[in-house]
Amino acid sequence: MRTSLKVVVPLIVSVAFVSLLFAAYQVRTERRVLRNDLSRRAEILAESLQETIEPLFDRGADKNMQRLVERFGQREHLKGIAVYDADGSALAITSGLPPTFRTRPAAAARAVQLKSGSGEFQRVSDTPLHVFALPLHRDGEMAGTLVVFHDASYIETQVSRTLRDSLLNALIQTLLITALALFLVRWTFTDPLTRTAKWLRTLRLGQSHPPPSVPQGEIFDQLHQEVSHLARDLGTARAIAEAEARLRDSNASLWTAERLRVSLRNKLQNKPLFVVANREPYMHVWSDKNDKSIDVIVPASGLVTALEPVLLACNGTWIAHGSGSADRQAVDAHDRLRVPPERPSYTLRRIWLSSQEEQGYYYGFANEGLWPLCHIAHTRPIFRPQDWNDYQKVNGRFADAVLKEMESTESPILLAQDYHFALLPRMVKEARPDARVAIFWHIPWPNPEVFGICPWQRELVDGLLGADLIGFHIQSHCNNFLETVDRAVEALTEWDRFAVNRKGHVTRVRPYPISVAFPENASPAKQVRSAGEERAALCEELGIEGSLLGVGVDRVDYTKGILERFRAIERFIESHPGYQNRFTFVQIGAPSRTHIERYHHFLDEVVAEAARINARFPAGRWKPIVLLKRHHSHEEIARFYRAASLCLVTSLHDGMNLVAKEFVASREDDQGVLILSTFAGAAHELSDALLVNPYDVQQLAAAILRGLEMPQEEQVARMRRMRQIVREHNIFRWAAHLLSDLTEIRIDVPERVEVP
Repeated sequence: MRTSLKVVVPLIVSVAFVSLLFAAYQVRTERRVLRNDLSRRAEILAESLQETIEPLFDRGADKNMQRLVERFGQREHLKGIAVYDADGSALAITSGLPPTFRTRPAAAARAVQLKSGSGEFQRVSDTPLHVFALPLHRDGEMAGTLVVFHDASYIETQVSRTLRDSLLNALIQTLLITALALFLVRWTFTDPLTRTAKWLRTLRLGQSHPPPSVPQGEIFDQLHQEVSHLARDLGTARAIAEAEARLRDSNASLWTAERLRVSLRNKLQNKPLFVVANREPYMHVWSDKNDKSIDVIVPASGLVTALEPVLLACNGTWIAHGSGSADRQAVDAHDRLRVPPERPSYTLRRIWLSSQEEQGYYYGFANEGLWPLCHIAHTRPIFRPQDWNDYQKVNGRFADAVLKEMESTESPILLAQDYHFALLPRMVKEARPDARVAIFWHIPWPNPEVFGICPWQRELVDGLLGADLIGFHIQSHCNNFLETVDRAVEALTEWDRFAVNRKGHVTRVRPYPISVAFPENASPAKQVRSAGEERAALCEELGIEGSLLGVGVDRVDYTKGILERFRAIERFIESHPGYQNRFTFVQIGAPSRTHIERYHHFLDEVVAEAARINARFPAGRWKPIVLLKRHHSHEEIARFYRAASLCLVTSLHDGMNLVAKEFVASREDDQGVLILSTFAGAAHELSDALLVNPYDVQQLAAAILRGLEMPQEEQVARMRRMRQIVREHNIFRWAAHLLSDLTEIRIDVPERVEVP
């Protein structure tokens, strides 16, 4: 009740104040109207008497005047009438008038002076009167004045009555509005807030209850959203604390988001982490709806999957190319916005590229040149001078943006990502020698003979050596890079500590196997379908029949071994017809880089190959291969992971391939089989997968059979060992080790010598 009164009392005071002002206005208006009416009636009466009295100014007419004023003096509210001569002496006067009016009043003198009627209100013996005087003439000369006296006390009576009624109305209105306001405040504010407070109290005490219902509206929507976030954070904090307690009890050392946040806070000394990547974590695109609304999508990218937990942990800044159709509409005047949309935790800074720059830098040099060069996937790399010029230009644009973001940060820390920014470390380091710069190369690094194909290998290697730390997925890629340095540039390669000293600057080269965020704290209240239930639901949605599902999740890229995978499935079904109408392979293929002719043709090849194989085995609703050619969200993909009997990762060459680790992390039931290419970096850690050579179709088909017929006990044992590896070597551990090594590097900043 006290809270309601705090809200309502100001309203009561405001209503009472306004009501009193209105009552005062009514009283004033009523007094003015009544006075004007009385003045008008007095003037009309005086003018009508003027015509009668003026002829009576002849000698001997005084008695007639007296009878006349006595007769008219009996009217309502009329106090009396008096006629004065030119000297001001009374010629005739109503008997009831006070003696003071035996001589003419001031109004009569003023009327004579003005030669027109004049009236005024005055008080005589506590009686309010209205006096109106009108000059009288005889033979065109001033002969005297006629004065009409009205009793004005009725005006005060009427005004008092109006004041009483107005105050009574104000009181009634105030009471009614107060009662209604109290009811509405309790109904719309106090009661919902009380329910919300009780709900938060139950959460604080560790009890789990659904959130209370609150009225619809902007304020309550925001309140409900923030309270829900608070409740979720509280639940997450409890789960993290419980997990940390379990780890302490078991003497385990597991990296979590909270542990990474604390570690980075200490190591970064509350400085923001700057990340540069070509791909942005969130894109804004115009919706297909007619209302021209904007949708937010998460691009299909292993890099995004890996890096966002790091940014969430340290409130950093992600600098990326803004490629969404509505990206410009979402940023502020400095091309920044806070993300994720539902819970802003770090800053996204967007860089704008022209179509020519994007074509030359991204599609041209990076993905028609460096990508096939490093993956050795038997696709000829293409190097064009114009593409190289665009690559240099865009690296400079990103470096300028990075330096702009770093302006107010002392000894900043930069983590550049991938082969798109080989020149950026040198550019940033030369401008900010005090910065700690690392770059992580997400794709393989080939042997020096292969990398030597690139016409600008020297410039690329020199740009990378501007970094203080270069990270690769596996040790062999580090070895290949150091061998390339030996051949490409003049530098001292220190193989004993895996470092390169070029022109006095030391660059460390280390392997950091990247990973995913392990779902350590799944909500127990969340109902998750079993593999069989999820499989049945997916088959129904896809309109197919099948009791066994395989899954592949890839960008449609020629390095992923998708065609080899399809041919192995064809060989498997051909060799084991008993799996017809039982086993279906679902390939989730997000179209990628279709501006590049090789990718465009490859997508057509994949579609054609799936159609050819399906045509070989027609059987009603059953299909051996279901190709889903669109981007899928993480939630959609997780359903296929949980439902699949096996997952195929058949990369022809890959830096790591996080699909393998995502599949393992998603299998909380310890079921399912991972078939993994030996040419993927993940094969160095997940040795309990069925390792295959994707070029060997027969071996791959045999692995599919073995996976489908593997005893449950063996599945569980293998999956548990792989899950333990992914759990311990998660993305937080990757980020912690990489950034820890970076922050421990001593930076010797040369002293600036001022030239006189």
